[in-house]
Amino acid sequence: MSLSTAEKKQYRAIAHNLNPIIIVGDKGLGEGLLEELKRSLHDHELIKVKLNVGDRDERAKLITEMASASHAEVVQTIGKMAVLFKKNPKPNPKLSNLLR
Repeated sequence: MSLSTAEKKQYRAIAHNLNPIIIVGDKGLGEGLLEELKRSLHDHELIKVKLNVGDRDERAKLITEMASASHAEVVQTIGKMAVLFKKNPKPNPKLSNLLR
């Protein structure tokens, strides 16, 4: 599933007002963090992730790993922030960032 340019633009506009749900520290990606990432994507569909890692290449690698492990699409990356999207077939209107 690949997002169109119009969809990415719409999702970036929605994500602008979101706070990061997942914060990755020096320890990197652990099993607990990946489980929380999957749960967050299932509940919210569109989430913002903050990566507190100093190296740009390492951040890019972590974003790619997170997207592939959770089967999500990378909408945008700016500095230490990334926006991830994964469509939920039955979203909860109270939790989904797309339906609010």
